[in-house]
Amino acid sequence: MEINLEALLLILVLGVGGSWLAAALRVPGIFVLLALGCLFGGVLKWVKPDQLLGDALQPVVALAVGFILFEGGMTLRLSELKPVWRSVVGLLTVGVLITWILGAAAAYWILAVPLSTSLVLAAVLTVTGPTVIGPLLREIRPKGNAGIVAKWEGIVIDPVGATLAVLIFEASEAIKAARFESALLDGLLGLGLTALSGALVGGVLGWILIEVLRRYWIPDHLKNPVVFMFVAAAFVLADLLHHEAGLVSVTLMGVMLANQRHFDSHSILEFKETITTLLISVLFILLSARINLGEVAALSWRGALFVGAMILIVRPVSVWISTIGSRLTIKERLFLSWFAPRGIVAAAVASLFAVRMGAEGQIIAPAVFVVILATVAVYGLTAGHVARWLGLAEANPQGLLIAGANPIARAVASALSKAGFQTMLVDNRYDYVSAARSMGLRVTLANILADYVVEELDLGGTGKFLGMTPNDEVNALAATRFRSLFGARNVYQLPSRTDGSQRLKSESIHGMKGRILFSDKSNYDEIHTRITSGWKVHQTKITQAFSVEDLLAQQPEAQILFGINDGGYLQVCQEKATPAKLAGVTSVIYLAANDKN
Repeated sequence: MEINLEALLLILVLGVGGSWLAAALRVPGIFVLLALGCLFGGVLKWVKPDQLLGDALQPVVALAVGFILFEGGMTLRLSELKPVWRSVVGLLTVGVLITWILGAAAAYWILAVPLSTSLVLAAVLTVTGPTVIGPLLREIRPKGNAGIVAKWEGIVIDPVGATLAVLIFEASEAIKAARFESALLDGLLGLGLTALSGALVGGVLGWILIEVLRRYWIPDHLKNPVVFMFVAAAFVLADLLHHEAGLVSVTLMGVMLANQRHFDSHSILEFKETITTLLISVLFILLSARINLGEVAALSWRGALFVGAMILIVRPVSVWISTIGSRLTIKERLFLSWFAPRGIVAAAVASLFAVRMGAEGQIIAPAVFVVILATVAVYGLTAGHVARWLGLAEANPQGLLIAGANPIARAVASALSKAGFQTMLVDNRYDYVSAARSMGLRVTLANILADYVVEELDLGGTGKFLGMTPNDEVNALAATRFRSLFGARNVYQLPSRTDGSQRLKSESIHGMKGRILFSDKSNYDEIHTRITSGWKVHQTKITQAFSVEDLLAQQPEAQILFGINDGGYLQVCQEKATPAKLAGVTSVIYLAANDKN
């Protein structure tokens, strides 16, 4: 088999370039990637995955999906599962069963395909899409348990759904061969062997990897390559023991590494996120290039009706029945009923069965393709509005994410928390984090620039970012990153020194930094000196009897940091807070040597 380097380059350019374009347009990357894949594969015929990779295509896709699920497993914390375990287990068992049965019925009656094909197609569609769910949850930032349940379901359900699809296919083949008595037994046995093989290989290799890393037997520059090797080995070995067990093994390995306490796994997660982004971009191009657009068009009204049944009937029924007796509120169950986008795993598994089932399975790939596009579009455009309508997310959230847990950040966060605003501090210095925890503040020990921070933090109700570390570069980079999440007008940074503040007064190149925090004359060094010398951050009410002018007359050295309006909205002061600029506030938070009120 001769591999065309020009074709490989084209796929790489389309994948990475498509993700880049989607980020610039602020649309889900799946739209751009699928469109490019169909254009350059189905229309122009420039990308031909089967000719390019031949028999290696399916193993390459399977292994890539394994790495994606390993990275997803590394975002799962067992500590967050305690209040929602019943809901997660219900969705992964009863929910999968209901989705499969109702989905098969919809495919059989609406798409008019054989029952065996309907059963396999519905099994493929039991998976959701962690590569789509993650970005949507970061954008919506739902409060409560709904986001946690959606994240766990989206990752863990992938190996479950893929295994179910294989078992249903094998059972249908057994029935066709008139082996009725063995079909059910073979299915149950296959399920048990898949789970056992995946758990055995994933558990053993995961334990070995943790021990190797814990004992520092791997040089730092080889840590990520060795982890990469272990993940590939777990996937292949488990798959050799039993097909589809590889997905179970790598997901379990990811969860094990995420929840061990012997070493910091964040650097591994950062590396995996980079690899995963590349793999997802390339996989969507490869898989969408194989779609026959004529078969998609042939679905016509049947395809639209099938998607409608999956969204409006199958998903809500599955969620409501599988979460009976759980701690989820009615609003949380409603949100989950309207949140089940499909992604790369569904596309990969559909591609596999389209080949294995031959002519009978031709409809699987186009049907899954239509469901992926429709669910991403529907949920991507409406899930945020639904969450806000249900009160699970805020149109104008007032919570604050603060980079730093130094004395300034702690003083500000403490005052804001007492005023009723949600705050979250992030710092990589243990002494600062420990001090914040002793004050009862919400704080996380992490690098604010790490990608996993957004995945792991509960940002429900958070709408503003304050960069308050003593490092201008860290503040600026973090502000750049959180502009896309909170919007440019809600991202601020405190300059480290006076010369730094002057430098930051002008817009940086392409306007990538945050807005100046507090005033153009404030800086970290000055405020830090004041706080360490005894100055405090206070809050006082503003009334007709005691105005902002009265406060400044009593304490002319006071620096007003925030104003709170009548509706409970927080006003971040950027310049010298004059009475005119604070008109309408009902209280202010300020820094002063003492409190005379």
